Amino acid sequence: MSRLGIFVDRKTLSNSEQLNALIRCRDVAEEMGHGVDFIFPVDINKIPRMDALFIRARTDPMNVTYVAARMASFHGIPVIDDPHSIQVCSDKVNMYSHLLKKGVALPKTEFLSKNELTVERVTRLFDELGSPLIVKEPSTSFSLRVEKVNDIAEFFHVARRFIRLSDWIVVQQFIASRYDWRVGVLDGQLLYVCKYTIPSVTFKIQASVNGHLVYCGVESVPERSVPSKVIKLGIDAADAVGRGLYGVDIKNTNGDAYVIEVNDNPSLESGEDTCYPQVYQKIISHLFAA
Repeated sequence: MSRLGIFVDRKTLSNSEQLNALIRCRDVAEEMGHGVDFIFPVDINKIPRMDALFIRARTDPMNVTYVAARMASFHGIPVIDDPHSIQVCSDKVNMYSHLLKKGVALPKTEFLSKNELTVERVTRLFDELGSPLIVKEPSTSFSLRVEKVNDIAEFFHVARRFIRLSDWIVVQQFIASRYDWRVGVLDGQLLYVCKYTIPSVTFKIQASVNGHLVYCGVESVPERSVPSKVIKLGIDAADAVGRGLYGVDIKNTNGDAYVIEVNDNPSLESGEDTCYPQVYQKIISHLFAA
């Protein structure tokens, strides 16, 4: 019997939605004839005994999930997500560079080093990209360290904070919208599509407002109801990164579509897959076919 390892940590099990998604993944794998082991960081040495590995914890080159991915890759074990995808998607400068190289449509984007933080340079950014601007620290995830700035003073207030954490910051044109498309892609093929409705009190899918976390609404959308350009753009963006599992966030405004970011190993616990009941079967089949 082939064995699937599902790599988790304590945070993965922090709410009922995540736990239910893990149980659903396990049940599907067992129905397909595979054994399943949940692997916690303390059990990482079990990975070489697995036939495939599905990482269901936050991926980052600076934490144990990257060690798990590298360990699986070293032993020739198919893994989602792979080390390359983790490296690219965890660094926004790296990720946007991959997208720009492939000609993927993005908001106007600039990379700014510490030495370029001058009034003259920032003034040109507002002139060229418009106002407001979006400023991102490259290692951001879950909308952390992503801020909207309306003028030069706000820009420097945010940029000086972010530049302590990175040699670069990302500056982007602001694209107004009330929702993001999330296009799930696996091995270059459409896996699912959903809408993330942005809370009215913020411009992000997740934010802290007056000390309380607010989250986007999630609506699974059938493929036939999604603009074809959005699906194609999502697949093109994923292909610019690799052949793993990705969630591509896209804004579709005034007939134009722009990739906001590519997420490796995206979440599936909030109903993203409601209209796509074969999601886990496809992921597991992909892992064992690799």
